[in-house]
Amino acid sequence: MADNLSYSFALPGGAFCAGLARSAVAELLTRHGLAELREPAVLAASELVASAYRFTPDREMLLRVHWQFDALRIILYDQHPSHGSAAKSEECRERRSESMWLLAATVDSYGGDWGLTPALTPSGGCKAWALLHR
Repeated sequence: MADNLSYSFALPGGAFCAGLARSAVAELLTRHGLAELREPAVLAASELVASAYRFTPDREMLLRVHWQFDALRIILYDQHPSHGSAAKSEECRERRSESMWLLAATVDSYGGDWGLTPALTPSGGCKAWALLHR
């Protein structure tokens, strides 16, 4: 059942979206036989959405949840604007990374990985993800 887990959701960008993401991820993992990953995945989705909201409030975001190569991938794309210089971009990325300490601790405890990078779009944006193994 996990092999066909592949969903994408547009979220409107309000603070309430973290709750929507938690509910959706919990339900999907239960339905696809991945209930053992529900707790860390729900926390990861919530932290990714919260970070996007903190850095780009009230802007639409896209949450992607899928199973690939024996791992759960949770990816969030936001509309964080591009910065004028590489130094400012790096400073912003460091601030965002530091704010995701709970995500880092959770993913690390499950032997997973996480990260963030600029989205490769003309208007900017950020791609943040968490990877969890069974």
